Amino acid sequence: MHTVGFVVFPQFQVMGLSSVSVFEVANQLLGAPDYEITLLSESGGTIRTTSGFRLDTEAFGRRTFDTVIIGAGLTVNPSTPGLLDFVRFSAIHSRRIASLCLGTFVLAEAGVLAGRHATTHWMQARQLQANYPDIKVDDDRIFVVDGNIWTGAGMAASIDLALALVEKDHGLELAQGVARQLVVHHRRAGGQSQFSALLDLKPTSDRIQKAIEYASAHLKHALSVDELAEAADLSPRHFSRAFRAETGRSPAKAVESIRVEAARMMMERGRHPMDVIARETGFIDRERMRRAFLRTLGQPPQHVRRAARAEGD
Repeated sequence: MHTVGFVVFPQFQVMGLSSVSVFEVANQLLGAPDYEITLLSESGGTIRTTSGFRLDTEAFGRRTFDTVIIGAGLTVNPSTPGLLDFVRFSAIHSRRIASLCLGTFVLAEAGVLAGRHATTHWMQARQLQANYPDIKVDDDRIFVVDGNIWTGAGMAASIDLALALVEKDHGLELAQGVARQLVVHHRRAGGQSQFSALLDLKPTSDRIQKAIEYASAHLKHALSVDELAEAADLSPRHFSRAFRAETGRSPAKAVESIRVEAARMMMERGRHPMDVIARETGFIDRERMRRAFLRTLGQPPQHVRRAARAEGD
């Protein structure tokens, strides 16, 4: 049996508890209670969440868990000595310890992330790096695994991290079954970006949205302004002005971001040759794809591929 200690504290943000559903469904599909979940807090008893309701918890004690997961609040606050001691104890005695979102700051404060790679919510990544320069902060990752320490990004990434834990324990098939049961994507790779080019564009009109959807579905096309304008049923001149006004970008820059995101996903989800990825996403050749990656991500495609392969090992 895998015992999972889920650590909460006053003003805990409840979305992180969505990860518990992953273990619950895994038990259901396994037909046995393989994961035993215990809500923990420093003193035990009821803990008030940011939503106002309370959770029943057990005190830390000196229990050893197979997996310890540190939850998070909505802001970064100093941890109590008791919480830090429990984190240090768990980092040594548990098979693995994980943090969700701003819970990474708790691990950092406890000193267990020194010299390691870690991630957190992208909005606080710079603060984490500034406060703890000895941590290698990967600010554009859904989750990061370094040894026995797992760190997750924003709260929604708690499901991705939990699915990865289940996959590590029981294999891909079970994790996929859990994802289907929960009606979520199986699973975003840890190396996948926290950002989405499509969400970042945020068009306000149906016509510009239609052009963006057209571009995403026809990446092999040249996707010139004339072609996109026709998809939006606008004149090229009107389309270019409207597109920049609504998204803050030129059509060409937006298309490049969409191509880069699509290429990155292909690298993370499979082992296609770089030439194939460049062709399938409309870059035509590897060199054009490389230059686009450097402009958009600040790193070459080979870096993304290496990170994805390292996660899968």
